[in-house]
Amino acid sequence: MADPNARLPSLTPPARRLNLGAPSARSLLLTVLGEWVLPGGGEAWTSALLAGLGAVGVEAVAARQAVARSAAAGLLASEKVGRRTRWALTEEARRLLDEGTRRIYGFATAEPEWDGRWVLLLTSVPEASRHLRYRLRTRLGWAGFGALSPGCWISPWVDRQAAAAAVVADLGLAGAAVSFVATLGSLGDARQMAAQAWDLKAVDADYQGFIAVHGRQQPATDEAAFGALTLMVDEWRHFPSRDPVLPTGLLPAGWKGREAARLFHALHRDWAAPASRWWAGHNR
Repeated sequence: MADPNARLPSLTPPARRLNLGAPSARSLLLTVLGEWVLPGGGEAWTSALLAGLGAVGVEAVAARQAVARSAAAGLLASEKVGRRTRWALTEEARRLLDEGTRRIYGFATAEPEWDGRWVLLLTSVPEASRHLRYRLRTRLGWAGFGALSPGCWISPWVDRQAAAAAVVADLGLAGAAVSFVATLGSLGDARQMAAQAWDLKAVDADYQGFIAVHGRQQPATDEAAFGALTLMVDEWRHFPSRDPVLPTGLLPAGWKGREAARLFHALHRDWAAPASRWWAGHNR
């Protein structure tokens, strides 16, 4: 759920349409780890992980592969307890998941006042360094920046300049980057600029899809509540890397982001108790 780093896989995939297919076993496992394992002490039995993934439609073979790959990536450490295996989150996994949890549950909950200023970040990455370009794009997206043009990133929130500075420093690009804080001059239109830097129409369409799919769910059992909540969180956790939570004046008419956020938090409150009860019954 946090931004990528050199050793662990990204918990926030790069910008993508959420409706292009079913979530992967890997993605769903990360959601289970962040939503259920982390707040429950950071440990889970293999049987609980398999049951949790099974409740969201992941077959046992794929679930075991996802667990094994997460362990190989440094997210999980195993311990034999008799004939059973218990998995514990590593310290790095705890840090990443904790950061991601704070981000997704604080995301789009309020709109701060905008003073009209922008952060402009200019940075260059050699064309041959595709992996570095990917990491820069992914991490700046997670920090709320949009690409106005190649090597030119913008955000309407001045306080995110520190996050951009941390990204370029961590990637070894500080010497090839410069930032400005400024207002738009006499040329250009702020709303058009936002539409160029972020694919707002696509994000809004995904918000509409989120509302349509999850708003009609009415889980009748504890297991169904667990599955519905986990699938909802898995989809929701991708929005912070795509939606910079722009001021209202920069958004397209009829923007559905805040309606989707209200629905997410309301359904989470409704489903949390039965879902937690189901998970606790399997992880003991």
